[in-house]
Amino acid sequence: MSQKKQKTPIRPSRIKRRKEDVEIDKTPKPVKGDEGGEDIPEIIEALTAGPGATLFGDGDDMTGHNPADIPQVLPVLAVRDIVVFNYMILPLFVGREKSVKAVDAALAGDRYILILTQKDEGVEDPGPDDLYMTGTVGMIMRMLKMPDGRLKVLVQGLARAKVRRFTSNDPYHIAELTPIIEPEAGSLTAEQEALVRSSRELSERILTLRGISSADIMSVLNSVSDPGRLADLIASNLRMKVDAAQKILECVEPIRRLELVNEQLLKEVEVASMQNKIQTMAKEGMDKAQRDFYLREQIKAIKRELGDEGDESEEMEELRKGLAASGMPKEVMKEAFKQLRRLETMHAESSEATVIRTYLDWMIDLPWKKLSRDRLDIKKAEEILNTDHYDLEKVKERILEYLSVRKLNPKMKGPILCFVGPPGVGKTSLGRSIARSLGRKFHRMSLGGMRDEAEIRGHRRTYIGAMPGRIIQAIKQCGTRNPVIMLDEIDKLGSDFRGDPSSALLEVLDPEQNFSFTDHYLNVPFDLSKVMFVCTANMLDSIPGPLMDRMEVIRIPGYTEQEKTVITRRYIIPRQLRENGLDEGELVISDKLAAKVIREYTREAGLRNVEREIGTLCRKMARKKAEGEKGPFKITVNNLYKLLGPPRFLDDEKEPTLPPGVAVGLAWTPVGGEILHIEVTTMPGKGKLILTGKLGDVMKESAQAALSIARARADLYGIDPNFADNRDIHVHVPAGATPKDGPSAGVTLVTALLSALTDTPVSPDLAMTGEISLRGRVLPVGGIKEKILAAVSRGMKKVLIPAQNKKDLAEIPDELRKRITIKTIEKVDEVWPLAKAK
Repeated sequence: MSQKKQKTPIRPSRIKRRKEDVEIDKTPKPVKGDEGGEDIPEIIEALTAGPGATLFGDGDDMTGHNPADIPQVLPVLAVRDIVVFNYMILPLFVGREKSVKAVDAALAGDRYILILTQKDEGVEDPGPDDLYMTGTVGMIMRMLKMPDGRLKVLVQGLARAKVRRFTSNDPYHIAELTPIIEPEAGSLTAEQEALVRSSRELSERILTLRGISSADIMSVLNSVSDPGRLADLIASNLRMKVDAAQKILECVEPIRRLELVNEQLLKEVEVASMQNKIQTMAKEGMDKAQRDFYLREQIKAIKRELGDEGDESEEMEELRKGLAASGMPKEVMKEAFKQLRRLETMHAESSEATVIRTYLDWMIDLPWKKLSRDRLDIKKAEEILNTDHYDLEKVKERILEYLSVRKLNPKMKGPILCFVGPPGVGKTSLGRSIARSLGRKFHRMSLGGMRDEAEIRGHRRTYIGAMPGRIIQAIKQCGTRNPVIMLDEIDKLGSDFRGDPSSALLEVLDPEQNFSFTDHYLNVPFDLSKVMFVCTANMLDSIPGPLMDRMEVIRIPGYTEQEKTVITRRYIIPRQLRENGLDEGELVISDKLAAKVIREYTREAGLRNVEREIGTLCRKMARKKAEGEKGPFKITVNNLYKLLGPPRFLDDEKEPTLPPGVAVGLAWTPVGGEILHIEVTTMPGKGKLILTGKLGDVMKESAQAALSIARARADLYGIDPNFADNRDIHVHVPAGATPKDGPSAGVTLVTALLSALTDTPVSPDLAMTGEISLRGRVLPVGGIKEKILAAVSRGMKKVLIPAQNKKDLAEIPDELRKRITIKTIEKVDEVWPLAKAK
């Protein structure tokens, strides 16, 4: 296509204004650093308000240049935020040293310069690899030196060109190039004519969406019929990324180039439509808010004229009455009315007003002075406790003591009780029984997995979603200032970057401090001294010492088989009958059969699995009843195995004899007592001690101490004194995938080691526990009741415990002690004569 075709004349007034923009503006601001386009308000620039505003037209004789006349070697001007197209006139700020020298070289010659765009605009000194190889040959029309040393040049694009190679990079880039001659478009087909019209219509639509008058602009677009020139005209003013504009520049074929521009127009129309929609919605929202405010002020004025509104609104008056009637202390009342006065001066729809209104609602709803009356009838409370729970004499005694002191001293502070024991022993249900016996409200709060300190102390009132902590929420929910609050699973509290909840509980659970507990949300003290806190835990090891110091620990180790049988008859069977739709008496389970279920289908300290098994029997009978059979349904030994399957645990599962090197120990776990087989074998070697079974550091040290005792007492036990030189010893505790640790396996390790070294078996009916010292002393351990329960449930006949644990035998029921022989030992030397199999 000839360069002289499709000229669009520029009015003289428009040229004059362009000249003034270039010459008069002494402090220009580049778009993106040096060598960037300048924003100048021109008609075509208004089409999309894109960077690098332009002026189009043939202008003097600038567009009459033939690409064949362009020199083959030209200085290079690198620009970093714009792609220059043919016929495009734009101002550029030149500040980099190489760029200034390139402009000077062009002005010293025939004013031609090759304009290449940087691939990365952040590069300050671009090399050949940092520039696109296709650019535009431009003619420098005007040049103006700025006070800061930069140049301001007015450049018009003449022709596309492709770089063959760079001949020099210093003091400025010089490149050999090949001008790109565009093919003639010829007459347009119907499809091509439709593409041209589509591009014009999309451009007009963009102008309409942006609220720009399009008459003059569309006259310019309609005067250009050549597809390639129309594409360049529109592309130079579109909001495109550099890589997208470069792709259009590199496209030589006019129709294809117009198709690429049309794709960008479609995207711009979509963006402009969405932007227009957002602006319309925002304006409508602002108009509605202004209208509502105006109407609200008119309503206030009308009410004021009618005398229906005094100095305070109806809502403010209700809040004032609520605060006055809440019974809060004087200092708290002062803070509440301060917030109320702030609320009165705020706009009702503001977010801060919402926060203060919610805060005042909380202050009014809290029971500042409401107390439930305690039931101080000691006999009645004892009757309720005995009805709800079997055994647990220590717990019942402590509750009755509290009631007695409360009766004599009404001003006493609430105790902090902590029930510690395995799952299923009734720790949580005890809280409800305590509240029932006291006649108080009950609230259970699960602490398992809590990691955020704000769950206890509350959130500060810095945002709309702020809330008080769960302690204050529980007080509000109960409606009294002295409920029974159960802090369940206190041993499972966590901590992370949001704080440590266990530290926040220190103030809550301290009777000397919690009379002035301050929640972050309320920011005023609230008296918790009348609250009775009851905590539960499976183990004490994970509870911080300062927190445990504030609690009175009551251990609930577990139940014997006889106790489980009574609890099953009194509580579990009636409850499961109700839950499964059976009437009382429709299912007959004798105590003997219940004991068989407990013994052969469960093995735990608590009663959860017992309840599951009884529930299974009730569901089986419920199905029969639903199918039309009539009760009562009796469970016998014959149909028990059919209903529940074969027994899971048998009394005779313990080995009738033990091989040499095996001893049975007793261990404590959070879910109750457990037996532990320790195996020792020797083999030819060099005295190496091998420990397996995923043992912890404490058990590894106990094994080392046991080996040292065996070596020191080799003569006493008839062991070869040189065994440590020619024998390797392997100690293994089965269930290798289960971690095992604790200071109670020393006695068992010594016994198993002596059994292996003397080739003498240990009695299979004997279980033992206790730690050892190198002097041969047997040290006390914990969890005696749980361990003895485990020994009885596994069919053991004798148990060895440290002599210092003799005091713990007072907790062992007589019924349990009749089923097993308990021996106490003080020194290691006493163990082996009792442990050897006869």
